[in-house]
Amino acid sequence: MGITKSQIFTEQQNDLAQFFKVLGHPARIAILQYISNQNACICNDLVEEIGLAQATISQHLKELKSIGLLNGEVEGKSMCYCINVDRWNELQNQLNTFFNTTKSNCC
Repeated sequence: MGITKSQIFTEQQNDLAQFFKVLGHPARIAILQYISNQNACICNDLVEEIGLAQATISQHLKELKSIGLLNGEVEGKSMCYCINVDRWNELQNQLNTFFNTTKSNCC
């Protein structure tokens, strides 16, 4: 496989593709669901809640942060995470636009 030609696509197309790529793992969906249902930032609960090793959870959190869905803050020796509401809403709007402008013209 050669290098992808992402430069020939729009910024929105590349952004949505990256979003879907990051969300293409069920552990990341579970992490987002867990964090979004909490009333405060999450520090150490994810390993027990999700059932994966700390290193694995950290890698998934890194991917979610890379597309801006999570904010992370250092509290003592822990990193605490919460949903980045602005980015969440931005991606929701992009998805709504994408789905609302797609025509159902197949047999």
